[in-house]
Amino acid sequence: MQLTLSGTMLRRTALLLVGCLVLGVGVALLLVADLGSDGFSTLVNGLAIASGLPFFVCNVVVSGAFLLLAAFRRVIPGIGTLVQILVVGATVSVVIELFGTPESLPSRIGLVVLAMPVLAVGIAAYLGANLGAGPIEAAGLAWDPPLPFRWSYSAVQLLGALGGWLLGGTVGLTTIFVIALLGPMVDAASRMLHLDVHQGPAHREPVR
Repeated sequence: MQLTLSGTMLRRTALLLVGCLVLGVGVALLLVADLGSDGFSTLVNGLAIASGLPFFVCNVVVSGAFLLLAAFRRVIPGIGTLVQILVVGATVSVVIELFGTPESLPSRIGLVVLAMPVLAVGIAAYLGANLGAGPIEAAGLAWDPPLPFRWSYSAVQLLGALGGWLLGGTVGLTTIFVIALLGPMVDAASRMLHLDVHQGPAHREPVR
């Protein structure tokens, strides 16, 4: 029994780490494309512009607010929450140092298109470990039920982008792609990989 539990935990840990690495690559591709950002980053950037506070401080504030909202809805942070923040951040830093933004617009759009399935697989994998969700995913999961994650995630991204835009942040093609497509793509990826992206003891049945 102990061996089985150890094997299960090892698989979940590997799933978390691999998922976060893949997610980091996807985020880096979006940043390299330089055609806007996701709703979460737009909100952080808008808050930084409006308040004059450093981007890092605003990132902590927005992350804390989303995690607190999720906790009120019984989506509790876990070790995966911290791992997601650290591993994704480190991966993004490494990848963006290796690539520059292409000069041609079609190439930049191509990067956004490429990034979308990479992001979807990364999110599905790390959430499938069921060890805790990052801020924006936790906020989306907090409203499933009643709203399925594929749509609640889009709604949270939309609200983040709208709030960031009102505060002075910018939106672009990437923002539209993330809002309209990423939630459904994560849902599709989780089903293809037979993973349940929900967090907590109430959601541990495998995806059928």
